[in-house]
Amino acid sequence: MICGRGEDKLAAAVEEIKAYAGKDAKVYSYSADIADADSCAAFVQLMNEQHGGVDFLINNAGRSIRRAIEASYERFHDFERTMQLNYFGALRVTMGLLPGMVAKRKGHIVNISSISVLVNAPRFSAYVASKAA
Repeated sequence: MICGRGEDKLAAAVEEIKAYAGKDAKVYSYSADIADADSCAAFVQLMNEQHGGVDFLINNAGRSIRRAIEASYERFHDFERTMQLNYFGALRVTMGLLPGMVAKRKGHIVNISSISVLVNAPRFSAYVASKAA
Protein backbone atom coordinates (compact mmCIF):
# COMPACT_ATOMS: atom_id res chain seq x y z
CA MET A 1 0.00 0.00 0.00
CA ILE A 2 1.33 3.39 -0.96
CA CYS A 3 0.05 6.88 -0.36
CA GLY A 4 0.84 10.18 -2.00
CA ARG A 5 -0.78 13.42 -3.08
CA GLY A 6 -0.39 13.13 -6.83
CA GLU A 7 -2.45 10.54 -8.72
CA ASP A 8 -0.01 10.58 -11.65
CA LYS A 9 3.01 9.80 -9.46
CA LEU A 10 1.05 7.11 -7.61
CA ALA A 11 0.09 5.46 -10.91
CA ALA A 12 3.71 5.52 -12.04
CA ALA A 13 4.82 4.00 -8.72
CA VAL A 14 2.23 1.22 -9.03
CA GLU A 15 3.50 0.40 -12.52
CA GLU A 16 7.10 0.37 -11.31
CA ILE A 17 6.25 -1.96 -8.43
CA LYS A 18 4.35 -4.31 -10.73
CA ALA A 19 7.20 -4.31 -13.23
CA TYR A 20 9.49 -5.48 -10.44
CA ALA A 21 7.14 -7.77 -8.50
CA GLY A 22 5.03 -9.07 -11.40
CA LYS A 23 1.81 -7.92 -13.00
CA ASP A 24 -0.28 -10.01 -10.59
CA ALA A 25 1.17 -8.24 -7.55
CA LYS A 26 -1.49 -6.62 -5.39
CA VAL A 27 -0.64 -2.94 -5.07
CA TYR A 28 -3.01 -0.51 -3.42
CA SER A 29 -2.47 3.22 -3.91
CA TYR A 30 -4.28 5.97 -2.09
CA SER A 31 -4.24 9.68 -2.69
CA ALA A 32 -4.10 11.70 0.52
CA ASP A 33 -2.54 14.92 1.73
CA ILE A 34 -1.14 14.07 5.14
CA ALA A 35 -0.43 17.75 5.80
CA ASP A 36 -4.21 18.16 5.97
CA ALA A 37 -5.68 16.78 9.21
CA ASP A 38 -8.98 15.68 7.64
CA SER A 39 -7.33 14.00 4.66
CA CYS A 40 -4.90 12.26 6.98
CA ALA A 41 -7.69 11.05 9.28
CA ALA A 42 -9.65 9.69 6.31
CA PHE A 43 -6.56 7.86 5.05
CA VAL A 44 -5.84 6.30 8.46
CA GLN A 45 -9.49 5.26 8.82
CA LEU A 46 -9.37 3.64 5.36
CA MET A 47 -6.19 1.74 6.25
CA ASN A 48 -7.70 0.49 9.48
CA GLU A 49 -11.11 -0.44 8.07
CA GLN A 50 -10.14 -1.94 4.71
CA HIS A 51 -6.74 -3.42 5.53
CA GLY A 52 -6.80 -3.98 9.28
CA GLY A 53 -4.06 -1.38 9.70
CA VAL A 54 -0.49 -2.03 8.67
CA ASP A 55 2.44 -4.09 9.85
CA PHE A 56 5.08 -1.75 8.41
CA LEU A 57 4.84 2.01 8.15
CA ILE A 58 7.42 4.06 6.30
CA ASN A 59 6.98 7.81 6.74
CA ASN A 60 8.75 9.34 3.76
CA ALA A 61 6.77 12.48 2.91
CA GLY A 62 8.73 15.67 2.76
CA ARG A 63 8.56 19.26 1.61
CA SER A 64 11.54 21.53 1.39
CA ILE A 65 11.79 25.29 1.19
CA ARG A 66 15.11 26.72 0.06
CA ARG A 67 15.44 30.15 1.60
CA ALA A 68 18.10 31.84 3.67
CA ILE A 69 17.07 32.47 7.26
CA GLU A 70 17.63 36.19 6.70
CA ALA A 71 14.90 36.08 4.04
CA SER A 72 12.56 34.20 6.38
CA TYR A 73 12.04 36.70 9.21
CA GLU A 74 8.55 37.60 7.97
CA ARG A 75 7.75 34.10 6.67
CA PHE A 76 6.80 32.12 9.76
CA HIS A 77 4.18 30.36 7.64
CA ASP A 78 7.00 28.59 5.74
CA PHE A 79 7.96 26.85 8.97
CA GLU A 80 4.35 26.03 9.80
CA ARG A 81 3.66 24.51 6.35
CA THR A 82 6.86 22.50 6.43
CA MET A 83 6.16 21.17 9.92
CA GLN A 84 2.56 20.29 8.94
CA LEU A 85 3.80 17.77 6.39
CA ASN A 86 7.26 16.69 7.48
CA TYR A 87 6.51 16.32 11.19
CA PHE A 88 2.82 16.55 12.06
CA GLY A 89 1.69 14.60 8.98
CA ALA A 90 4.00 11.71 9.78
CA LEU A 91 2.95 11.90 13.43
CA ARG A 92 -0.76 11.84 12.54
CA VAL A 93 -0.33 8.73 10.40
CA THR A 94 1.81 7.06 13.05
CA MET A 95 -0.56 7.84 15.91
CA GLY A 96 -3.51 6.67 13.81
CA LEU A 97 -1.96 3.32 12.88
CA LEU A 98 0.06 2.62 16.02
CA PRO A 99 -2.88 1.41 18.17
CA GLY A 100 -3.49 -1.41 15.68
CA MET A 101 0.17 -2.43 15.81
CA VAL A 102 0.09 -2.41 19.60
CA ALA A 103 -3.09 -4.51 19.61
CA LYS A 104 -1.48 -7.06 17.27
CA ARG A 105 1.74 -6.85 19.28
CA LYS A 106 3.77 -6.42 16.11
CA GLY A 107 4.76 -3.74 13.68
CA HIS A 108 7.61 -1.56 12.49
CA ILE A 109 7.79 2.18 11.87
CA VAL A 110 10.54 3.80 9.82
CA ASN A 111 10.78 7.57 9.73
CA ILE A 112 12.83 8.92 6.86
CA SER A 113 14.75 11.99 7.95
CA SER A 114 17.46 13.77 5.98
CA ILE A 115 21.24 13.93 5.91
CA SER A 116 20.69 17.69 6.20
CA VAL A 117 19.95 17.15 9.89
CA LEU A 118 23.55 16.03 10.41
CA VAL A 119 25.29 18.63 8.29
CA ASN A 120 25.14 22.38 8.01
CA ALA A 121 22.58 22.91 5.26
CA PRO A 122 22.35 26.64 4.54
CA ARG A 123 19.04 27.95 3.21
CA PHE A 124 17.07 24.95 4.49
CA SER A 125 16.28 25.98 8.08
CA ALA A 126 12.56 25.12 7.94
CA TYR A 127 13.22 21.76 6.28
CA VAL A 128 16.05 20.77 8.63
CA ALA A 129 14.02 21.72 11.69
CA SER A 130 11.05 19.67 10.50
CA LYS A 131 13.12 16.61 9.62
CA ALA A 132 14.98 16.80 12.95
CA ALA A 133 11.61 16.84 14.71
